[in-house]
Amino acid sequence: MTHKNDTLSSVEALLPFIEKPGRYIGGEINAIAKEAVQRRLRTCLAFPDTYEIGMSHLGLQILYAILNRHPDVAAERVFAPWPDMEAQLRATGAPLASLESQTPLAAFDLIGVSLQYELSYTNVLNILDLGGIPLRAADRVKDAPFVIAGGPCAFNPEPIAPFFDAIAIGEGEELVIEIAQTLLTGKDNRWPRHKTLEALAAVKGLYVPLVHTHGEKIRKRTIADLNNWRHPQRPVLPVIQAVHDRINLEIARGCTRGCRFCQAGMVWRPVRERTPQTLHGMAADMLNATGCEEISLLSLSTGDYTCIGDFLPDLMDTYYGKRVAISLPSLRVESLTPRLIETIKRVRKTSFTLAPEAGTDRLRRVINKGNTEADLLATAEQIFAAGWKTLKLYFMLGLPTETPEDLEGIIDLSHKVMHIGKHRRQINVSLSTFVPKPHTPFQWHRQIGPAEVLERQEYFRSRLKNRNIVFKWHDRRMSLLEGIFSRGDRMLADVLETAFRQGCRFDGWSDLLRFDLWQQIFDEHGIAPEHYLRERALEEALPWDHIDAGLTRDFLVEECRKALATQETSDCRRDVCHQCGVCSKDIRPIEAATGVPQETAAITPDTDHRPPVATEQPTARSYRLHFVKAGRMRFLSHLETAAALTRGIRQAGLSFIHSSGFHPHPKISFAFASSVGVESLSEFADIQIEASGLDMDEMSRAINRNLPDGLAVQSIRDLPAGEKSLFKSFLGFRYEIALPEDEKKYPGPHFEERLQSYLRQDTFVIARSLKGKLISRDVKALIRDLAFDAEARKIRITLRTTATGGVKPIEIMIQVFGVNEDAARRLRIVKTETLFAPT
Repeated sequence: MTHKNDTLSSVEALLPFIEKPGRYIGGEINAIAKEAVQRRLRTCLAFPDTYEIGMSHLGLQILYAILNRHPDVAAERVFAPWPDMEAQLRATGAPLASLESQTPLAAFDLIGVSLQYELSYTNVLNILDLGGIPLRAADRVKDAPFVIAGGPCAFNPEPIAPFFDAIAIGEGEELVIEIAQTLLTGKDNRWPRHKTLEALAAVKGLYVPLVHTHGEKIRKRTIADLNNWRHPQRPVLPVIQAVHDRINLEIARGCTRGCRFCQAGMVWRPVRERTPQTLHGMAADMLNATGCEEISLLSLSTGDYTCIGDFLPDLMDTYYGKRVAISLPSLRVESLTPRLIETIKRVRKTSFTLAPEAGTDRLRRVINKGNTEADLLATAEQIFAAGWKTLKLYFMLGLPTETPEDLEGIIDLSHKVMHIGKHRRQINVSLSTFVPKPHTPFQWHRQIGPAEVLERQEYFRSRLKNRNIVFKWHDRRMSLLEGIFSRGDRMLADVLETAFRQGCRFDGWSDLLRFDLWQQIFDEHGIAPEHYLRERALEEALPWDHIDAGLTRDFLVEECRKALATQETSDCRRDVCHQCGVCSKDIRPIEAATGVPQETAAITPDTDHRPPVATEQPTARSYRLHFVKAGRMRFLSHLETAAALTRGIRQAGLSFIHSSGFHPHPKISFAFASSVGVESLSEFADIQIEASGLDMDEMSRAINRNLPDGLAVQSIRDLPAGEKSLFKSFLGFRYEIALPEDEKKYPGPHFEERLQSYLRQDTFVIARSLKGKLISRDVKALIRDLAFDAEARKIRITLRTTATGGVKPIEIMIQVFGVNEDAARRLRIVKTETLFAPT
């Protein structure tokens, strides 16, 4: 078995050769690496997409926190490697390993896979294969990890069922602990694999394909009260820019609006809201633990949260002085009020997206959207009047009963919104293809094929000439694959494995999608895509019939019939119960304003985290920070380093002075950026913060407690008024490059001869590629000192930097000393000193 240190060193050796090495270095703030004695059950949570997408996913953070609270469970993480990293792993034979301990996946007891999107299925297989785990559950022997999936795609598990030992249906907070306890019991008692699978099959909400072979109904798991689950209190902070760099504060789960196309709105019923008191406490915990600048209020329909009218302004008042923005990414048109809009824009105008879904009121009644054109236009007018200049509208193509008039309605509605905005307004219209989803009233309906999608897209392209309206549409090839696998059966498992083995990866990324290969594979397996896109008869057996999402078949059928009759169904929270089937004596709706269970009603606000709104301008202090970037943190880019340092300063309790304008930014500036992969003992940053009661040594210690391992503030000093900025005062840098001991690979005389040849030249021109062009430049004047220490086997370089740029140490190694590029990338380059002009 590969040892941890061997895996760590082998992975680190690959990082200089890949595009974004920060994805693979770990070491994040709030990440948990337990000691061996605490790891009786070793769990790795696998997200089958890139690090920056997976780290934005709230579900992953929740499960990570819950599992690591268990005294005998250690949860770590792994993400899908980008093709450049996969190529390096396969070329070197290094296994895919976890971030926290660099443990190969095959050494874990449990691999938990998040299934968020059908087009990530080939990435799941790639993760297992690179981790040394047999793809199919039937092929896994005694010591192989148990591979268990969960997430929205689990509501039709059949296309991927053969690859999993178990599949979790529904919400995972309680379920994941029961899974862990079952595996611990099996491990302690040395159960054979089949006995552990049988025990897992007895856990409510777990589908075990090798055990449940007779169509047994698997009922989804549902959390009764979200107020009892406040995770994550300390989210793991990504070291590189995540897709969503913010705190995700889930205010409610479930939706009763009843949009007939929306799987999430159906399967996550009933509505359960957290109390404002609980949410205030969660927000304070997460902000203190992360230093983030934005709180995103998550819900399927944020405006429907019963306390939103008072809670949002109160939350804004709490954090206004700290310039923390509040965003509401999921707002229904009719739930937006002038008060909400004014509240949202107080700190920072976050983006606005409205989702009419359909172009006409008739089609919106078919899909039970619950709003009208008049609602949309009135809301757009409020948004533009409040100062927004851009509005995004989201529509779907191919909805059931869609007519040419509905398509024309999209164009007409977009123009009406644009005219409300008048001049200098931008309308971004996004068009996606409707994909029928299991457990919705539209699960029987047909999905239009790629040719029909193209025809509709061409219709919009020919009709839209206004420069203030930008139309974008989802890749029709991806929609086809999503439609096939969302309503597919177990016959597709062989297709998936073949696609993986022939190189399909990241099928949800248009630049990596190999659609021609998918078509070829479907042909090879005798699969007709039209079979999966077709309309289904109401009495037809469906591949997911054994999964009970709580909704009765009668309810879904009735909703399907009402859609064809253009009849709407009211929100059951505001009207009568429609007998959908999800509620029971144990699981019922909870509204924060009314139905709070007794045990959660006792939660009181933490008044310490709710300061009054600042009324006076704070006293600003300027400081210069000297910090180091070493170890694996040398693989962070300049922007990633800046983000980590900025968050660490906030977490230390220090408040930045912000710039003015539409998007205020903290006042922090840096000297010339170090290249990715270069260690630095001499980095500097200037900051402006509000005066605090800490001296500079205390500030350093407070900041360092909140920086990832490898970043550390060495000292802080006052920056007197009038002192030159970093960019204007620094002259250059000193570097030291250690050469490997292998003299056959890096012979000493070779370096001395090349150095003397360089010193004899009056000019020295290097060539570099810049935006596809080859640029030549004489760098002789920029290299102030260059020496080779044969005894210590080190190159020492002093470089001058000008306003037009400088030269990189790696360029000197390649072009002065003749080291090939691959060998140069492997060298340990350390910036030892930053040179400043005399004051």
